[in-house]
Amino acid sequence: MHGTRILDEADRLMTVCNSCRYCEGLCAVFPAMEMRRAFSDGDLNYLANLCHACGACYVDCQFSPPHEFNVNVPKTLAVARAESYAAYAWPRALSGAFARNGLVISITAALSMAAFILGFAALNDRGVLFGVHTGPGAFYKLMPHNAMAALFGAAFLYAILALAMSVRAFWRDIGAPIGDRADGGSIFQAIRDAGELRYLHGGGVGCYNEDDKPTDRRKLYHHLTFYGFILCFAATSVATLYHYLLGREAPYPWWDLPVVLGTLGGIGLIVGPIGLFAAKMRRDPALLDEFSYGMDVAFIAMLFLTGLTGMLLLVLRETAAMGPLLALHLGAVFALFITMPYGKFVHGIYRFAALVRYAQERRTAA
Repeated sequence: MHGTRILDEADRLMTVCNSCRYCEGLCAVFPAMEMRRAFSDGDLNYLANLCHACGACYVDCQFSPPHEFNVNVPKTLAVARAESYAAYAWPRALSGAFARNGLVISITAALSMAAFILGFAALNDRGVLFGVHTGPGAFYKLMPHNAMAALFGAAFLYAILALAMSVRAFWRDIGAPIGDRADGGSIFQAIRDAGELRYLHGGGVGCYNEDDKPTDRRKLYHHLTFYGFILCFAATSVATLYHYLLGREAPYPWWDLPVVLGTLGGIGLIVGPIGLFAAKMRRDPALLDEFSYGMDVAFIAMLFLTGLTGMLLLVLRETAAMGPLLALHLGAVFALFITMPYGKFVHGIYRFAALVRYAQERRTAA
């Protein structure tokens, strides 16, 4: 018996699949499964996070519904994957907080922070809110840089701490010995696999979504979202170096590196989440984990709002709309930070850890 009902079901399916092995060439899940004859809770959570939900095994399986064996690996592992986010969350008191009401909580947090920033500005000088501010330091008319850096730095550091503690618990539970460190070769292989989304291809033909015709659309939208986020993070990092090392204050000219990186990233964070949301709306219900729908949509929405408000701020930063747009953008970023350790964002972190573990196992087996 396992810790949850869905892990019992995942164990049953992995036992069936281990006897069949027809799908072993589709992705990393089945070769990793074949290295085991019995499955602990950690093994099943490892396999669940190694799954990329391409749907190929459901389409190819001779035992999928309506067969009496009722083998539906993508949906079962999707539910187990969502439950693992709560199982390893730190602190545990907040585990599962965003599973069903993620969108409401995220929007509320974003609007609350935006209202706080607007109230902070109005308390000091009401004319700042709708004034036209240009040149270096214009953004800090709304809130001083030190206050802004302290507030968002604290939120970011908390997110990093919570994610680190969660991944530590996950890494220990998926079978890696305590104190075992991943070797450089395994980490590099996992970076390549994650960066290419190697296993979101259904064995080479593409991802299945709304029907039995594979495409690469979900892979494209994931790439746009992921690299859009990376570019936005790079833009913020470069701007931080500009501020503290070169003494240059935002906003920067459109041709400067932080703006170029942020613009490209913002486009990715608009187009990618729209595509992911459209794909989720069309996804075959047989493959969909309806219980984590709120958490999934919340993450997509916060990424989209971060990208949209950032692009609007770039276009309208020399108008009277700058103040309210900056408050909304910062509110969206703050909400994204504090929900990271408890929402869909962690799936990328856990999946990378699972890919590292899989690379280790392959190297050991070889």
